[in-house]
Amino acid sequence: MAENKADSCVLDDVVVSEEEMERALCVLSGSDAQNCSYSRGYVKRQAVFACNTCTPSAAEPAGICLACANKCHDGHDIFELYTKRNFRCDCGNSKFGDFQCQLTTAKDAENARNHYSHNFRGLYCTCDRPYPDVDDREDDEMIQCVICEDWFHSRHLGCPVVEPEELQEMVCEACMNRTPSLWTYAAHFAVPPVISVSRPEKEVEVEEEEQGETEEAHECSQSADEEPSTSDAKREEVADRSSPCKRTHEQMTGGAAGAAAAKAVSKSVACRLKELQVQGLKRPRQGAVFWPYSWRSELCTCTNCKRTYVAAEVQFLMDQSDTILAYENKGLEEPFGQHPLVALMSSMDRVQQLEIIYGFNELTTSIYALIDQCAAEGKTITYEAVHQFFEELRARKRSRMNAGYQ
Repeated sequence: MAENKADSCVLDDVVVSEEEMERALCVLSGSDAQNCSYSRGYVKRQAVFACNTCTPSAAEPAGICLACANKCHDGHDIFELYTKRNFRCDCGNSKFGDFQCQLTTAKDAENARNHYSHNFRGLYCTCDRPYPDVDDREDDEMIQCVICEDWFHSRHLGCPVVEPEELQEMVCEACMNRTPSLWTYAAHFAVPPVISVSRPEKEVEVEEEEQGETEEAHECSQSADEEPSTSDAKREEVADRSSPCKRTHEQMTGGAAGAAAAKAVSKSVACRLKELQVQGLKRPRQGAVFWPYSWRSELCTCTNCKRTYVAAEVQFLMDQSDTILAYENKGLEEPFGQHPLVALMSSMDRVQQLEIIYGFNELTTSIYALIDQCAAEGKTITYEAVHQFFEELRARKRSRMNAGYQ
């Protein structure tokens, strides 16, 4: 039976399966699976888990690293929290009572700098519901805010959502209001395409492309009397849609020779935020905001703005390597390299590869069938049910192997 299924597979199926496996594993690959992360301090970003066996919802929230989830809490009721920023492993500290970490025994009673949310109780979004939610019949994408790191149903974001494959970084409405200056940047660099242009004379609604060109002409006409510009420079400015009327170094300094010096002065003295505020672009301050992956590079890094970020505890926005995308890419690179399963498949012949992929797909299908059955019957997935499930899988495998030898 397995051979017939394998023969029906095509090469494209193999490639997709390998890519999907790598993407699913890269979140874990970016963290150390063997050593407790506690000794590394507040890790910039790592996979974090919560143990419902040791710290149930009624207890104080606590998070554990990947290694402790594998070693210290094997067989416990664990749920994954994806990744968390600047988090230190709690395994075995005062929140766990008499339970001791098997990997790092000497730990502070608490990690004062850790931030906890209802995620550590298995709840998400403004609706405060679990995931997966057996009572939720809507097939809804969940999206993580890059600031608070909570997960939201797309229908609860208060804004239109782009297609899942085009999702970029999202900041929820609460986090936008926590750092009001982000609304100014959102008017210039974020989606959606329709925003409001505020002028002393009137307010109109325009498409983003038209607004960019209109504001371009308005700002550039003001600087025309002060500094000459070539038609080539103007075309370059119009093409730069991420920054309306961004002037060239030659225009700002009057020559290429002073470009580097002017750039250094601009970064240390000029405030990009104030420059954007003067342009008058406005955006309704409601709903979540979606940003292109490059948006952090547009944030002002002058001294006053840096102080604002620190006060709002969002200074990590100035760090380009803080993003989830950067973390996932790290998980696909050295020293982690390929996941052992993918590396093993690369050494197999065509038939063996198809057999492995068929087995992986069969296992995935069976697990989803078990979850759907329990959900339909209103049952909780228990340890006994999972144990019986794998025993049945082993029995089917033995039956197929015995049939193959007859």
